[in-house]
Amino acid sequence: MNSITASARLWIANPLAIHTNADEDARGGLVIQSGKIVEVVAAGQQPIHFDQQFDASRHVLIPGLINTHHHFYQTLTRALPAALNKELFPWLQTLYPVWAGLEPDMLHQATRLALTELLLSGCTAAADHHYLFPQTLTDAIDIQADAAREVGLRVTLTRGSMSLGQDDGGLPPQHVVQSEATILADSERLISRYHDASEGSMVQVALAPCSPFSVTRDIMLASAELAAKHQVRLHTHLAETLDEEAFCQKMFGLRTVDYLDSVNWLHNRTWLAHGIHFDANEILRLGAAGVGICHCPTSNMMLASGICPVKDLEAAGSPVGIGVDGSASNDCSNLIQETRQAMYLQRLKYGSSSVTHQDALRWATQGSARVLGRDDIGTLAVGKQADLALFNLDELRFSGSHDPLAALLLCGAHQADYVMVAGHWKVEKGEVAGVDIGALRNSHQQAANRLAAKTN
Repeated sequence: MNSITASARLWIANPLAIHTNADEDARGGLVIQSGKIVEVVAAGQQPIHFDQQFDASRHVLIPGLINTHHHFYQTLTRALPAALNKELFPWLQTLYPVWAGLEPDMLHQATRLALTELLLSGCTAAADHHYLFPQTLTDAIDIQADAAREVGLRVTLTRGSMSLGQDDGGLPPQHVVQSEATILADSERLISRYHDASEGSMVQVALAPCSPFSVTRDIMLASAELAAKHQVRLHTHLAETLDEEAFCQKMFGLRTVDYLDSVNWLHNRTWLAHGIHFDANEILRLGAAGVGICHCPTSNMMLASGICPVKDLEAAGSPVGIGVDGSASNDCSNLIQETRQAMYLQRLKYGSSSVTHQDALRWATQGSARVLGRDDIGTLAVGKQADLALFNLDELRFSGSHDPLAALLLCGAHQADYVMVAGHWKVEKGEVAGVDIGALRNSHQQAANRLAAKTN
């Protein structure tokens, strides 16, 4: 099916179920042409015109899932013994020296594997937060851009930074921090080289000082100024743990949202990872400003950080999306599983009747698109980009299910059968086009072993 020409009209016909956010009937499927959705077909109807047909009668059709927070490099340190069973701060302090040994080929392998794993889970767009730039890895974002081009996902690559080392009261060791001048110069270079704000873009760039405990106020202010100059987005970790809240009060004399406001980040070009420990007034302020929140349920459970108040944030006006977070705190880059996890964790907070599978799918698609500031992806509607995922329900886990769309999450789907990005099939019959999975796994594992060996 990769042979379909750009001008041909492909009818993805009569899906078993379809997730849409519009009131219109789309049960007859979609028509794709030139990388976009050009027609939505009602039940029992046929398109005005089509050249090829894909029989989706055995598939649940959803918009491509969108991952709004990850650390691709961390796929190299999954289930690392020294970092097991720790809370966030000691966990980071254990891993910083390991991550400082990153080399270019290691990051390339890690990025390829993370993107491929995401793709297989039905993900078509992903944001990565890369903030480690040791002397051996000063061109990290360039490496990620190359890997993303190879795999074929849309990406938002965030130029992270750490400028507050242990000598100045921060958490990271001194040898992994950079100067403000270095960070800003590279940020400007990357925006100029890679950021594409046009409809259907494959690569966008955002600025992402890592966290309150790893960067200075100066770099937060300077990043906000640079982002405003180029109209790019801002991203950081915030309110992930109570330790972070205590750090902000001790270091800056402010709670996290007050700190965000003080450095000119409280606006709708900002999105935050985790967003757990906000009080009621802070939630209202975030919503009024349109600050986006990425919910990372598995990571938050693994580190026992807490539960993001998703429904309260949405009600206040904040866009909410989902992220798998780093593979060292999730150990998995599977977005359909993360969507299921988000549904169940939010039910634990709000009650089983207050959070539906439709809510969770909306967070992982339309919500995530809003978090990333995009209106061209995240929904199945005419004019949107042809990013979509199809899951079959042929596995034993689905036997006996009655609502196909609900079964996708309730019965635990874990791999898409077909995935399309920008009108091109990237996964067909559960296999990634042009990727030798065995070879990728072997090269990635070798890189992981080399990285771990550096600190042994």
